[in-house]
Amino acid sequence: MKKNWSKNSWRNYNISQQPYYDDINGLKNIESKIGKLPPLIFAGEVRSLKEKLKKVALGEAFLLQGGDCAESFSDFSANNLRDSFKVILQMSAVLTYASSLPVVKIGRMAGQFAKPRSDDFEEKNGVKLPSYRGDIINDINFNENSRKPDPQRMLDAYSQSAYALNLIRAFASGGFADLEKVHNWNLDFVKKSTKNKYLDLANSITDAINFMNACGFNKKNIPEFKQVDFYTSHEALLLNYEESLTREDSIKGGWYDCSAHMLWIGERTRKLDEAHIEFMRGIENPIGVKIGPKVEEDYLIKLLEVLNPTNELGKITLITRMGSENIYSKLPLLIKKVRENKKNVIWSCDPMHANTYKSSTGFKTRSFDKILNEIEAFFKVHYEENSFPGGIHLELTGLDVTECIGGSQKIKEENLSDRYHTHCDPRLNASQGLDLAFKLSDFLKLKRG
Repeated sequence: MKKNWSKNSWRNYNISQQPYYDDINGLKNIESKIGKLPPLIFAGEVRSLKEKLKKVALGEAFLLQGGDCAESFSDFSANNLRDSFKVILQMSAVLTYASSLPVVKIGRMAGQFAKPRSDDFEEKNGVKLPSYRGDIINDINFNENSRKPDPQRMLDAYSQSAYALNLIRAFASGGFADLEKVHNWNLDFVKKSTKNKYLDLANSITDAINFMNACGFNKKNIPEFKQVDFYTSHEALLLNYEESLTREDSIKGGWYDCSAHMLWIGERTRKLDEAHIEFMRGIENPIGVKIGPKVEEDYLIKLLEVLNPTNELGKITLITRMGSENIYSKLPLLIKKVRENKKNVIWSCDPMHANTYKSSTGFKTRSFDKILNEIEAFFKVHYEENSFPGGIHLELTGLDVTECIGGSQKIKEENLSDRYHTHCDPRLNASQGLDLAFKLSDFLKLKRG
């Protein structure tokens, strides 16, 4: 056991971004119920992911992490989950084929229900109510009953996560991810906007598979041809829920948060002396940490020492969210500081959050070009510093939404109202995600070149 740590020791610390529950006994009852339910993921799966992330840390693989900004109960369906899974498979195929690097695939799904908020309250027409904090806590509808935090929602989140994981595992291992079906992953609305780029790549992959089949290498003796390893992640924000699903591994020991394979800490909850860091330092899962332009170099080293005292390779992913201008000035200093202190980390880029703005039509949106600029800056800085740009962290969906402007569909601000469905932040649609994958593959090829 980690020094002076238990799965509930976080309760002795100050905590940020948490709801207030009126019914404490009801909350304890729900926590107890979840604590007796089966784990959503297993320790062995986490260890498998960590082995793959070690390769990312060494520059021998690339991390693709993507999915919904905030999952909702109302939008959940097998088709929506399948289409988001398809997008990640497509993007992974593009990146692998172009870079000759294996891609570690992690979804923001099956648990991404809680969201931090800038303000505790929201006001409309003179009415002030608690902010919407994600479906695991309260409801997006603006009325007093909907915005009241309800612990029962944790059970609902567990159930939906279990359904989602069941489907994801079936998609990943049941033939859906078979490389011979690479043409079938394309979504109808994406076919109209990618101008045959994905079709050309899919044909090339099929030709390569046919050649390997002729040489005797096929899915009978190479299982990677017919299935993929796919992992889940979410922000570990609601610690009542995370603690309830934290279990000690009966085989090899150690405590695992069995709500997801990977968890991350957001910008608003990473104070060294607060509850989220206390909880996360004790679990064996790989951990992501969001870092913005205001992060201090010395603080970052202290944080790494707390979260990863043994300097385990692949344990920590630093997810930058800075904007392209700040990346050029800030990221080199952080890379140098981490290197000087011989800390093992994966560097990943979240190009979404620093590029959010309110459009002229009143919708919160993001520009594809700005997102691309931040990714390009991230790659350039790492190459200049002889460091490996190990991953990308995206908010995206397989739905044909119009929430971010730009991309090959040429979505404009006046188009945002057409299909703007997000419960929180704007997401890239599948076409924009695939556009981004082709651009990413160009950046990766520059270094490996």
